[in-house]
Amino acid sequence: MRVGVLDIGSNTGHLLVVDAHGGAAPLPAYSFKQPLRLAEHLDEDGRVSQTGVDALTAFTAEALQVAEDRGCEDMLGFATSAVRDAGNSDEVLDHVHERTGVRIDVLSGEDEARLTFLAVRRWFGWSAGRLAVFDIGGGSLEIAGGSDEAPDVAWSLPLGAARLARTWFGGGRVVDEDTVRALRREIRASIARDAGNLLRGGPPHRAAATSKTFRSLARICGAAPSAEGSLVPRTLPLDVLCEWVPKLVAMEPAELAQLPGVSPSRAHQIVPGALVAEACMDIFDLTELEICPWALREGVILERLDHISVLGRP
Repeated sequence: MRVGVLDIGSNTGHLLVVDAHGGAAPLPAYSFKQPLRLAEHLDEDGRVSQTGVDALTAFTAEALQVAEDRGCEDMLGFATSAVRDAGNSDEVLDHVHERTGVRIDVLSGEDEARLTFLAVRRWFGWSAGRLAVFDIGGGSLEIAGGSDEAPDVAWSLPLGAARLARTWFGGGRVVDEDTVRALRREIRASIARDAGNLLRGGPPHRAAATSKTFRSLARICGAAPSAEGSLVPRTLPLDVLCEWVPKLVAMEPAELAQLPGVSPSRAHQIVPGALVAEACMDIFDLTELEICPWALREGVILERLDHISVLGRP
């Protein structure tokens, strides 16, 4: 069956059209995305602004047309932290539904971590043993770990790259040494607070990372470009990242945007993203993270296919 997966993230709205069949890897057939930057369209009260609502509604309507044109039998819509944490979340999604007919579900942080873990587990397989998974999104950081397809532990922290960029470096604030040190301290305290959830089960046999932020950091640190395909192994080594962090802090936004794997629209998120990635590896005593090309969208598809298989019907 052909399915459209509508992912409303904190940075981007992304419709991924896939050919999905039980027992087979979801095969991407078409991709349509637009920068929404919902995490940066929040007002002082934490509500999505009218500009953000209008952008989301327009994108959803266009995505629905694309899905129909591409022959999708079903469309699964979900939103993550920017909408989840907004003070007017229900109003925003009701508005989108009224205008487009598309119902977008809000994933909890735990579900986001759980579904991402499912995708990574299926990608690496059972030979990965006890698996730890990290995902830096625009609004949140998800962490999960376990030995099965469902993680033993899964949680979410408000440490997304776009959220931190807006909070700490927004409004033209200078990225100085004191600010970076304070941000680094807050990130590490937040992650360490619940680190025992994962560490209690013992060290992972394999540690993986997903998301655009991790892919960009891996590319900066020497990983193969995306043009070489998803089957090429890619890693983010801690020692190389540590060498890069002070260089990234010292760069102007225009310089960051010129780095391999960094898009201009996300250049301002690289420094906070790097600080979060470095903290994850330090706190969980990991020398590197393997980059997994599958993430939340694939997890949503795989769970849907599992559901169809159990029920024996679409």
